Amino acid sequence: MDNIETAQPSTLVSDVHTFVVAEDGSLTEDDETTLRANTPAGVADIAQRYIWFDKSTSTIDITDAYSLGPDGIKHVVTPDQIREIQEPRSAGAPTFEDSRLKAVVFPGVGTGSIVHLRFHKTQSKPVIAGQFDYFVEPSRGPVENQRLIFDLPADKPLYADARGYVAVPPVTQGGRTRYEFDYSRAHYDRVEAGAVGYAQYGDRLMVSTFPDYRSFAASYRDGTIDPSANDPAVLTLAQSLTRNETDARAKAATLYDWVRHNIRYVSLFLGQSPAIPHRATNILANRYGDCKDYVALYGALLAAVGIENEPALISLGAVYTLPSVPGYGGSAINHVITWLPGLGMYADSTALSIEFGYLPLADMDRPTLLVSDGTLARTPATEARSRTSRLQIDVAPDGSAAFADQVEDGGWSVGPERANLQHATTERRKQIADNRLRATGLRGIPTLSASDLDATTGPLTTTITGTLDDVVWPTGTTALAALTSLSGGIASQVENLLSERVRTQPFMCTGGTFDEVAQIALPKTIRVTDVPTDASFTNAFFDYSSRYVFDPATNLLQAERHLRANFGKQVCSPADFAAMQPVLKRIERDTQAQLVVKAMEP
Repeated sequence: MDNIETAQPSTLVSDVHTFVVAEDGSLTEDDETTLRANTPAGVADIAQRYIWFDKSTSTIDITDAYSLGPDGIKHVVTPDQIREIQEPRSAGAPTFEDSRLKAVVFPGVGTGSIVHLRFHKTQSKPVIAGQFDYFVEPSRGPVENQRLIFDLPADKPLYADARGYVAVPPVTQGGRTRYEFDYSRAHYDRVEAGAVGYAQYGDRLMVSTFPDYRSFAASYRDGTIDPSANDPAVLTLAQSLTRNETDARAKAATLYDWVRHNIRYVSLFLGQSPAIPHRATNILANRYGDCKDYVALYGALLAAVGIENEPALISLGAVYTLPSVPGYGGSAINHVITWLPGLGMYADSTALSIEFGYLPLADMDRPTLLVSDGTLARTPATEARSRTSRLQIDVAPDGSAAFADQVEDGGWSVGPERANLQHATTERRKQIADNRLRATGLRGIPTLSASDLDATTGPLTTTITGTLDDVVWPTGTTALAALTSLSGGIASQVENLLSERVRTQPFMCTGGTFDEVAQIALPKTIRVTDVPTDASFTNAFFDYSSRYVFDPATNLLQAERHLRANFGKQVCSPADFAAMQPVLKRIERDTQAQLVVKAMEP
């Protein structure tokens, strides 16, 4: 075993998965896994294992489960240490209560122990009738030996997109073909701050009986046929909600707001169970659903007022690409949103905090599969974002200060900020204000207020006011930060981008327009000895300028900073980072500029 100082917490010693797929897509799965805890932290990694299944279509039989200590003592898992529990994300949603977890708790696990688990799973109903797909990516712990085996009817060829997983030549015998993939890796590079999901550039395997995305789209489309979409309850609701709207966009926005505010989201990934939405009338009656149900209900309401729409399948999250082979999976297709061709826009009604006209960042700049004809399209690469800050600091002779910071957010970021404040308790709002102050290097007593939090569109204004401690020392010299905003502004954006000195992995880069103006008023007992120098930096990604004006007659410093960040995409490359880093460092240095002041002699 590796030295405990350098060992990874746990190792996947052996892992064999065998899938036997029937003609109708039903299957059996036999898994046999052995893991080892290398360090005390690894004990938690292996001491309890979970197996996800859909109770209505699958059964799980644990055929062997035990732990083996470094002393050679074997601890067999007893029946009371195997529990079936509700999948937490589906709790409180009866139509999803079949989403279950089989929890296996291993006794006697310590550093150096191994756990062994073998189970048999039967899935009587496929996610897609007559088809099979499977996606896997490593958990990024050491893997000594993993083998994935897929046994299918010979007339169902299996297509694969493999990276890091090594295919064994398939063998056909007795009317069936056996496909095998081997995997092992001792070391993974550290995930860099802000990097995209590992599956975008690292190891992963997607296998599928679908030859292309067009046929995959057709399989989803066939399951969306819903006779209840024209039910009077649906038609009446849609028409009553939009009776005062005069154009299609306003109607679509009203219906979007109603769905996201009145239907509870059950956040199960698409493809974990049969990919067929519930009927619109049932979703309406139950007032909850998963992503495919949201799209079904929103689509029925849109159609009821004459607005064309269709489902668009995507990969939600930090992976911005799709495998060349279609299928469901955590970093493959896992979500569905709505495409409105007449308005030329997408809408994700499950994004409860995002106002109509925008998408959450987790949906942006990525492929979509339009279900109507199987066309691969793409969500917008960029979205509007603006932030305007006005900061006022009035320093008293004793060095304390009163301050007010007013920020107006516009664009996609408004919704999450509004929701964050809307659901925050009084105590939580105080914590938010405290954190924003401390992140700027200041201490004091802040109070946060905001404009209308019940609004569903338009900019949001937040104001933090209060007092600051010891901004300037009343004796001697003080280097006072030439702030133009509290945290979240230009300085924060630059700091996030520069969180790595060197980048080797693609990373997320989000643009925006930032305008910041501040006034720092000093008492007559303080003399300014050094004022920052104006700056201006421009390259392919950034347009930045700053200006500092000090008026000795009033002892007032006015500082302003302006940043336009335009990447034209949501994912930047290591080469992009190398090109932007020199200017970023210069901007960072300017945002850290200081005003040097000295107390006058009595």
